Amino acid sequence: MLVSVNNLTKIYRLGDYEVYAVRNVFLNIDRGEFVAVTGHSGSGKSTLLSLIGGLSKPTVGRVKIDGVDIWELGDEELSALRNRKIGFMFQFSSLLPTLSVRQNMLLPASLAGADEREAEARARELLEQVGMEHRMHAYPWQLSGGEQRRVAVARAFMNHPELILADEPTGDLDEDSEALVMRMLRRMNREEGTAVLLVTHSRELAEQAERRLVMRRGRLLEVG
Repeated sequence: MLVSVNNLTKIYRLGDYEVYAVRNVFLNIDRGEFVAVTGHSGSGKSTLLSLIGGLSKPTVGRVKIDGVDIWELGDEELSALRNRKIGFMFQFSSLLPTLSVRQNMLLPASLAGADEREAEARARELLEQVGMEHRMHAYPWQLSGGEQRRVAVARAFMNHPELILADEPTGDLDEDSEALVMRMLRRMNREEGTAVLLVTHSRELAEQAERRLVMRRGRLLEVG
């Protein structure tokens, strides 16, 4: 078992009111599994990903990654675990504007202490897969939104993560770029055994996963 989520709840307090963004979620994800979560805006999908990825602390419940309770870790240990085991794909590219494409790609590997030559080769290989190897020395502001998203998707795989958390990674892409991103997700899932938890509004994309879940008002339901 790679991911184990137990009774996960996130409550936001607005004055005298309590808003349950995520409510009593239980979820297990096996190594190499491809899981999709759909649901309406505001249903709690993105919050669930941030809780599993250690970006937001739950009000109640536990998240274990590879048997480690992530909220028992200190800040540095949690950051190291995220960098080593998890690849994030956000709704926006999140590239650092002062770094070139190459430097953005190499940053996660550098933080993990990876061999420089191996990291360079990995970066080039991943950029080739998303058709961006010719823009290695460009800066984010020189790229279109779709190109930035392609680079961000490639960067998520730099450290050979065991888990990809993908939050609407194709949300504003054209059809060709969307198909490319999904091919890459499926290839890495199949060839490298990377587990994928994909949040998407698209039923068509969700149907490409092995298991489909739906969120409704913070609750997670299995649909297939």
